[in-house]
Amino acid sequence: MDVVEPVRLTDQPDWLYLLREFYEMYRFLPAGGSRAISSHQRQVREAISRLIKANPDIRLHAGTQLPVTAHLRRALDEGRTMPLAPVSRALDAVRPALRWQYGYDKLPKGLARKYGYAEIAGPSGPVASAEVILGVVLFAPGCTYPAHAHQGITESYICVSGSVSENDYGVYAPGSSIYNPPGHEHRITVSEREPALLAYAWIGAPEVLAGNVMTLGRKAPTPKPKG
Repeated sequence: MDVVEPVRLTDQPDWLYLLREFYEMYRFLPAGGSRAISSHQRQVREAISRLIKANPDIRLHAGTQLPVTAHLRRALDEGRTMPLAPVSRALDAVRPALRWQYGYDKLPKGLARKYGYAEIAGPSGPVASAEVILGVVLFAPGCTYPAHAHQGITESYICVSGSVSENDYGVYAPGSSIYNPPGHEHRITVSEREPALLAYAWIGAPEVLAGNVMTLGRKAPTPKPKG
């Protein structure tokens, strides 16, 4: 009986190039003087470097689609004219194998047609990793991604194309990044005219990354002062 050799990262150069583009994003994007952001970027870079050196197995499956992926071509085309054009090109190379999903058992009404994510590396991603999760999230124009938080996970988004706002505090255009420390509740809104494509990275303990359950919710109301 023939022995089937595992498919390794170096056997699939398109995935290797994509990981390198993630590394370059976290190497050159500014931290704005924030030690917390700089530390997170360094942790992501180091995790990607170790992942590439480990030459892990690649778990290739047929790609899956969601309604929001009808906007993917536009998002990638727009990304080719933006500061992170190499990321758009690298994503396009693996586009047929991306497995788009929701990640929630209960999805708010209307979000099913305007949101989806695809994991690149992680416990369940094509590139097996226990210490970092890398992926992309796609939002349709006008999407409102409800408030949510990740316990025990440090998260960052990097805008590849389109524009978004988080918690109405600012607008993030291509080439900018958003940092969310563990437990930080955040809500994302998207431009009415264009889709938004964001790369993301999660750093946390392996058992937390492997067992993460994504939930949506609202902050508890602030108690009113008595008297």
